[in-house]
Amino acid sequence: MSHEFERETLNRYLGEHNLKHTRQREIILEAFLESKGHVSSEDLYQTIRSDNPRIGYTTVYRTMKLLVEAGLAEERNFDDGVTRYEIEHEHHDHLVCTLCGKIVEFESALIEKTQSDIAERHGFNILRHRHELYGHCAACRDD
Repeated sequence: MSHEFERETLNRYLGEHNLKHTRQREIILEAFLESKGHVSSEDLYQTIRSDNPRIGYTTVYRTMKLLVEAGLAEERNFDDGVTRYEIEHEHHDHLVCTLCGKIVEFESALIEKTQSDIAERHGFNILRHRHELYGHCAACRDD
């Protein structure tokens, strides 16, 4: 899969901030874009290190912060204290299993409309929001 748009976005961001374009950053970007779901810096490091042992964990961590700043990744913090990243895309919410850590993304026009109605009623301008529901997934529930 071609990630030309993302590479160009990163290169533009690096240029605007007088930062170097490096092969390591490109490898990390590609690995992130190929990942599925919500990935931590540690997950990416484990994926990358077998083919690229010269890329250290700190480089992966700093590059993920850079991708967030460039608008290519979104940082997510759930109750387990692990920072995860996902590809920046349309808004969605999350169901999080507190037992196995499974994360399910969902969208609800009804929830979005209700939030907007509540904000409007109170004269509030929403800039951003997070909606996370914590519980036990079907596989972990004791029925």
